[in-house]
Amino acid sequence: MSSFVLYNYFRSSTSFRARVVMHLKGLAFEYKAINLLKDEQHSAEYLKLNPLGGIPTLIHDGKVIPDSMAIIEYLEEIHPSPSIMPKDAFLRARVRQVCEIVNASMHPYGNLKVTKYLGQAHGYTQEQKDQWVQKWVIQGLEALEKTLPEFAGKYCFSDQVTMADVVLYPQIITCQRFHVDLSKYPTVMKVFGNLDQHPAFIKAHFSRQIDTPEDLRQP
Repeated sequence: MSSFVLYNYFRSSTSFRARVVMHLKGLAFEYKAINLLKDEQHSAEYLKLNPLGGIPTLIHDGKVIPDSMAIIEYLEEIHPSPSIMPKDAFLRARVRQVCEIVNASMHPYGNLKVTKYLGQAHGYTQEQKDQWVQKWVIQGLEALEKTLPEFAGKYCFSDQVTMADVVLYPQIITCQRFHVDLSKYPTVMKVFGNLDQHPAFIKAHFSRQIDTPEDLRQP
């Protein structure tokens, strides 16, 4: 049995972050599926691991680490090679800044619990949910498009996959799900296209997980 156990959901962008870092670092893990649509994240058993009922949660040798950014930082510290952070302190700070753009101005708006609430409490149709997400994530996309050209090469920061790429890639998939017009963000989409061909990102993709429904599964 692997010393790593990851509680996650195939379509969760934050779960993707943890999966892809595990794959980048070559770390085997036991995949524990938490079905958000069945509200399994709010079971008494799971809430003992993650009091917010968020995903993912990592267990390593019996130690519990909830939430994606904490997991990513933990994995980087215990398995620093290959690194997902530049050596330069300034660039490390800017990588974290890109992550904050996504976390603060993009990720919350497409979160399942937010869009579910919009439907249940306010009667939003799927089209209205799309419009809601589109309105709010644009500010983050615009900030990314202004930030990345200074640093980008093949990926967000030159040709090394960093934490910024780990956070950016699944967020763009979320944008696609909500029909956000991404044509105005060429640097962002160039990076996304390159990451889309990376073996670790392919392996971590939502369409290839053990809990992916058959109608969404890809080889």
